[in-house]
Amino acid sequence: MTDYRKTVNLLDTPFPMRGDLAKREPEWLKSWYEQKRYQKLREKMQGRPKFILHDGPPYANGDIHIGHAVNKILKDIILRSKTLAGFDAPYVPGWDCHGLPIEVMVEKLHGRDMPMAKFRELCRSYAAEQIARQKKDFIRLGVLGDWERPYLTMDYQTEADTVRTLGEIYRAGYLYRGAKPVQFCLDCGSSLAEAEVEYKDKTSLAIDVAYPFKSNGAVAAAFGLKKLTGDSFAVIWTTTPWTLPASQAVSAGADIVYQLIATPKGNLVLAKDLARDALKRYGLLVGGADDESLSDSLRVLAETTGARLENLLLSHPFLDRDILLLNGEHVSTEAGTGLVHTAPAHGLEDYFVCIKYGIELFNPVNAQGRYIAGTPRVEGMTVWEANPVIVGWLEEVGRLLANNKIEHSYAHCWRHKTPLIYRATDQWFIGMDKEGADGKTLRNKALKAVDDTEFFPTWGRARLQAMIEGRPDWVVSRQRFWGTPMTFFVHKDTGELHPDSARLLEEVAKRIEEKGIEAWFALNKSELLSAEDCENYDKLSDTMDVWFDSGSTHYSVLKQREELAWPADLYLEGSDQHRGWFQSSMLTGCATLGRAPYKQLLTHGFVVDQNGRKMSKSLGNVVAPQEVYNEFGADILRLWTAATDYSGELAISKEILKRVTESYRRLRNTLRFLLANLSDFNPIEDAVPQADMVEIDRYALVMARQLQEKLAGDYYPRYAFHFAVQDIVSFCSEDLGAFYLDILKDRLYTTKAASHARRSAQTALYHITRSLVLLMSPILCFTAEEAWDIIGGGEEDSVLFHTWHDFPQMPAASEAELVKKWQAIREARNAVTAAIEPLRADKSLGSSLQAEVEITADADLAAALSALGEELRFALLVSKAVVKEGDALSVDVHVSGGQKCERCWHYTEDVGTVAEHATVCARCADNISGQGETRNYV
Repeated sequence: MTDYRKTVNLLDTPFPMRGDLAKREPEWLKSWYEQKRYQKLREKMQGRPKFILHDGPPYANGDIHIGHAVNKILKDIILRSKTLAGFDAPYVPGWDCHGLPIEVMVEKLHGRDMPMAKFRELCRSYAAEQIARQKKDFIRLGVLGDWERPYLTMDYQTEADTVRTLGEIYRAGYLYRGAKPVQFCLDCGSSLAEAEVEYKDKTSLAIDVAYPFKSNGAVAAAFGLKKLTGDSFAVIWTTTPWTLPASQAVSAGADIVYQLIATPKGNLVLAKDLARDALKRYGLLVGGADDESLSDSLRVLAETTGARLENLLLSHPFLDRDILLLNGEHVSTEAGTGLVHTAPAHGLEDYFVCIKYGIELFNPVNAQGRYIAGTPRVEGMTVWEANPVIVGWLEEVGRLLANNKIEHSYAHCWRHKTPLIYRATDQWFIGMDKEGADGKTLRNKALKAVDDTEFFPTWGRARLQAMIEGRPDWVVSRQRFWGTPMTFFVHKDTGELHPDSARLLEEVAKRIEEKGIEAWFALNKSELLSAEDCENYDKLSDTMDVWFDSGSTHYSVLKQREELAWPADLYLEGSDQHRGWFQSSMLTGCATLGRAPYKQLLTHGFVVDQNGRKMSKSLGNVVAPQEVYNEFGADILRLWTAATDYSGELAISKEILKRVTESYRRLRNTLRFLLANLSDFNPIEDAVPQADMVEIDRYALVMARQLQEKLAGDYYPRYAFHFAVQDIVSFCSEDLGAFYLDILKDRLYTTKAASHARRSAQTALYHITRSLVLLMSPILCFTAEEAWDIIGGGEEDSVLFHTWHDFPQMPAASEAELVKKWQAIREARNAVTAAIEPLRADKSLGSSLQAEVEITADADLAAALSALGEELRFALLVSKAVVKEGDALSVDVHVSGGQKCERCWHYTEDVGTVAEHATVCARCADNISGQGETRNYV
């Protein structure tokens, strides 16, 4: 008896059903490393147009977290897709190596009782250890790049070029020295950059304080009164009592209406819009009474504007100091009293308004956050210790009108999570509104750069623009040890830079190229300065803000590495970098080269758990990338990253990853089917010309080409990876799995192995498979290479050595007609499937092949179906199909009266009509021992 299973084309493939990614991916990485795949790629890509994605350097401290993984995977997806699109897209990864966190870690490990040169040596060594750990994890994610030659901000050459960037900003005229209040962290002992500040809720003392007017007559005149009896006070409200010893003025809004209100506590000046709430705080007004019902002891005497109050004199509430009443644009009626106590050493707006009025800056707080010697009552105390002392002092002298606690958003150090203070210090600034040598301000240059940049997602433009519009001058100096030095010589008396600073800076940069930043710290002034200059000038001891380090890598890396180019096509980082690296890079680029160092900006959101909560060890919801790739494989993490809309928060959990794994299995099973059915196909010898292919095969090629055009021409170029994943999965499950491959199995398995019918199908599968693997490859890099080993040029070949697949073309009119026809057939097929399902559900039918159908359709659809002739049944997966013309689409289903063919499982009346094949149909008998069947359509 014949074993008909052996007559069917059931082939196998070395592409296994189970990916076993966690185990096999490291083996592939080892192989790619040994093959020097990245280096070979760069050689093959020479001469192509470049696409440059500049890597925003992660900080060299601690293991990578899931946010790092998302960032690096997105970058890798983009660069792989650009390579397939025909670009030379190198990737030079980088690390940010200087700064306080490393100093803190080295202090914990080794203490600080050592020479600073040794301390910096330990910092460099620690950073190198962290980079090695992080690099290993990034490589494990499948991120392809020049890992042997990354850029490090602590490389001697990079340090030297960072110094040169500072020199270019100096020459451009944007650098200046000034004593200005800056955000200051007492734990860091240093000023902070904007990007190092985060806002959290804080409980503070909120007090109302009465400042006595020095002349009642002047107050009366300002309010249009002939005379005024009793003491009069301007009332301020503040949440920082500790700043009162530095109070040098009170600011009013020029256009704000103020009332002079007679109360048992004196004549109080309060903003009209805030007066009622203020009087309630002072216990002087109960309930919601309006002005007309106030008692004789609580009367509005007059009203005036803040402009009329300008230049009135007040007395400090507890110090022997005259206080000037100013007009300030920063004063509002959102809260408080409408009058603001003004301490130019402890507030940026205070500082600017005092400059306008010629009031000198006075700062009684040192770098440790303690009051300097001679500060009454609070000398030596920290500012936080002083708060209750100052409140008690105010109460003692009768100037405290209210004392409450409020919870409000307050600036904190992003490292120590402790509250910051504004404190005036001598610092170096890059001026936003200072005219440069070209007569243009940096702010205006940066705003134009925002206009010239393309944003993904588009809302990034408004965010960055608002930050540029509102940002203060950039404090670039730090009082730290492990950082790129500000290599200037400063006059001991005047504080002015050496007149030959540009040349001197370049001399220092050359030394740093050879010996690193230690060349500056160890430099003897006499090596560069004359004896007279050595007497008059000091080496500046400040280091640069680490955001300047990373922000100037467009010069120190993009302009210096031969394989790169300036400006970059794309910067890609988390959404917090609008106030960080995106901004520092833009400012250094605009200051030195007149434009942003990038053409496009892409931002991604933060990773949260499945309930939208931030990752936290205390909540136990942290998903570490190392755990994911060790359990599921890196391709699963890559697929999750690509499938998630990164423009918002990215939710992850074990449950979510398991669902992603199911999607991966469907894709893998599709690849396995395709590869198995190509295992005996040689495209050179066996391919069928497109014009001679079976019609449904040509339609399948059109579907696959349209998918490629959508992904390669739209989704990948605009970085819409979640749409790419959706369409790939949909194509595999619906267009292939539920339609084309479902229909194709009969022809692949039952026709003669080398027949035109089967080779036509294999030709289509060959094109579809190559295209699909290439389309998947930016996302599923490991799986795609695994498949390419089988369908491509062997293990030395790579998907990255190719561009998007080149499909055979057909005339546009013919293609449109073909698509229209098969879309109609698919509509009819769906109707047939829907009509069969109830019969299968009630067991009337075992499978659709047991069914015979009669289809009624309108003239056009009937013609399209009838055109397939006897092959229509293969398209519908039934054993017999009859078509008749009617008004609307309907399907009648009958159980076939034929016998089931043992080989193809169709039910026909000709089973056993060929003597030597008693249990198979005539078609199968012909395919086994005859000429074989012919297929034209299906």
